Amino acid sequence: MSILPEHVLDFWFGPSGSSAEIAGRQRTLWFGKSPENDQAVIDRFADTLVAAAAGHLNHWTSTPRSRLALVIVLDQFPHHIHRNQPQAFATDAQALTLSLNALATGEAQHLTPIERVFLYLPLEHAESLAMQDRSVALYEALAHDAANDERALFDGFLDYARKHRDVVLRFGRFPHRNAILGRPSTEDELEFLTQLGSRF
Repeated sequence: MSILPEHVLDFWFGPSGSSAEIAGRQRTLWFGKSPENDQAVIDRFADTLVAAAAGHLNHWTSTPRSRLALVIVLDQFPHHIHRNQPQAFATDAQALTLSLNALATGEAQHLTPIERVFLYLPLEHAESLAMQDRSVALYEALAHDAANDERALFDGFLDYARKHRDVVLRFGRFPHRNAILGRPSTEDELEFLTQLGSRF
């Protein structure tokens, strides 16, 4: 069966609901780093990632939500499929280009706030201070516009964006990726990696 954008979105976000409901239900899949969740992504979407990386799913950019599905495949799924391997970052540039194009055309406004969290994540994952600054600004806007009962949720996403920005501001990159990517770490980076919260 061919994977469609709707299959990706249904898997990632589950049934419709408020941002808080969706995040509460899906948070373990998104951020839990469990072998079970990794295997679920591998079983369903490993071939989809291969196709997306090769450019065979570029037609998914035809609508805002199908573009979002492609961003999730290229930005999120590699970290499940290739956990702690260099390939986990191999499609970051493709995902970032998709996100920046969506922002340039204004189509991000056609997504719900919780969907926009994942459209913006490639900027937060970039080892670029310019992208990090833009990421923080985008998450600030999401938090500012959030409903009162969901402000804490979006403040949490903003807090993570700021933490990512601060690491790139300090080091120019994410030190926790060094060992995975075969990059030598500086003494300052090695000291930083001993601290709680230094790895995302």
